[in-house]
Amino acid sequence: MMKRKKLPTISVVGLGKLGTPFLVTVASRGYQVIGVDLNPNTIQNLNDGKSNSVESKLALLLKQYHARIRATASFAEAILNSELTFIIVPTPSTSNGSFSPKHVAAALKNIGQVLRQKSQPHVIAIVSTLSPGSLAQVLAPILEKSSGKKIGKNFGLCYNPSFIALGNVINNLLKPDFVLIGESDQKSGDILEKFYRRVCLNQPPIKRMQPINAEITKIALNTFITTKISFANMLAQLCERVPGADSLEVTQALGLDSRIGSKYLLGSVPYGGPCFPRDNRALRAFGKKNRMTLGLPRETDVINQSQIAAIARLVEISTPPKNKIGVIGLAYKPETDVVDESVGINLANYLAHKKCAVSVYDPLALENARRILDPRIAYATSLTALVNSCKTLIVTTAWLMIKYELPKLLTKNNRRSIIIIDCWRIFDHADLPNHVTYIGRGQYIRA
Repeated sequence: MMKRKKLPTISVVGLGKLGTPFLVTVASRGYQVIGVDLNPNTIQNLNDGKSNSVESKLALLLKQYHARIRATASFAEAILNSELTFIIVPTPSTSNGSFSPKHVAAALKNIGQVLRQKSQPHVIAIVSTLSPGSLAQVLAPILEKSSGKKIGKNFGLCYNPSFIALGNVINNLLKPDFVLIGESDQKSGDILEKFYRRVCLNQPPIKRMQPINAEITKIALNTFITTKISFANMLAQLCERVPGADSLEVTQALGLDSRIGSKYLLGSVPYGGPCFPRDNRALRAFGKKNRMTLGLPRETDVINQSQIAAIARLVEISTPPKNKIGVIGLAYKPETDVVDESVGINLANYLAHKKCAVSVYDPLALENARRILDPRIAYATSLTALVNSCKTLIVTTAWLMIKYELPKLLTKNNRRSIIIIDCWRIFDHADLPNHVTYIGRGQYIRA
C-alpha cells in the first residue's frame, strides 16, 4: 500500500472576515493550515467546524476540508509546524487617515520570539493593508529585534495584500486578477510565488517588487477605483437635472472604450465598505506625509460624501410627504453582513433626521445595522413586510434575490401605487406592474 504524501503546512494569524476564508481556501488547495487567534470562541468554533463569518462557500468548504484545519492561541504551535505564515489582522485607521500597524506589530513580536527557537527558514507574508513605509520603517525592525535574526538571511518578510470583496472572498482568492508581492529578498518571493501557483486556479500574473512599491500599489489601486465610481456618480447627479438625460446610457457607451472599461462605471451609490474609503484617505495621508497635497483623491471623497444628499433629493422630489419610505439593503454590498460605510444605513439615518418615516430591510445585515441606525427607524422582518408597509422603496444594495422577488411582490400588491427608486438600475421598468412609478438613479427627474 502506497504511503500518502504529507501535505505542506502554512499558518494564518488572524481569523476574522478575511483570515478564516483565506485559511479555508488554502486548505481546499492541498495544504494543512494552522490558524492563530486570540479569541477563544473563534478558536473553538473553527475547531468544531463552524464558520465565524458570513461568506459565500465558506461553510461548505469548511465542512469538506475540516480535517486539514486546526486553530490555536499558540504562536509556537503554528510557527514551529509551518514554513510560511500569513498575517491577516486589522489595521485600523488613525485620525490622519493612515493605517495603524499596532496589531501587525504585536503579531510580529510573538512570531519573532518563536523564530529564536527555529533553525529552519521561514517566510512571513503580511496581508493586512499597510500605509507605505510601514514594513521597512516600523515592522521589519520589530521582527528583527524580537527574533534576534536578520531579514533576508535567516527568514523572509513580504507584503502580500489581497484584492478581495467581502461576500466573494473565496472566489477572489482562487481567481485573482493578479497577485502582488513586496519581497524582502528573492528567495522569499520565490516561496510565495510557488504558493500562489498552487492555490490559484487561473494562473494569474504575479507582480513582484520592493515592499514600498507594493504598499503604494495597494492603496493606489483602490483609490483609482473610487475615482472611477465618483466620476460615474457625478455624471448621475448631472443627468438627473438634464431633461431627457440618462447616465446609464452615457456610462455604458464610455465603458466600450478599452481605455476606460465598464467595471465600476455605473452611476449608483457612494462607495463604502471596510476598504475603499479608508484606502482613499490613506493615500492622501501618505501624500501629506511627503509634503504633497493629493487633490484627486480628496475631490473623489468630496463627491462620494455628497451622494447621500443626492439620493435623498430623488426621494424629496418624488415622494409625497406622508409616504413611509422603505430602504432595501443595509449591507455595504450583496452576500455579506458587513455594514461599514453602508449607503443604506447612512441614507436611512439621513431621512430619519429629516423627520421622514423610514423602515428598513436586509437579508443578512439587519442585526449588525441595529447598533448604528437611528432609533426612530422601523425594521421589517421580510421583504414582503416592507412592501406592505411602505409606499416608496429605495434599493440601496443590489441583492440578487431583490431583483427577482420584488417584482413578484409588487405584482401581487396591486391595490395601491408604489414608487421605486432603483439606485443600482437592476430593474427594467417594462417588467414592473403599471401601478409602480419607477425612478432610476441617473435618470432625469423633474424638480
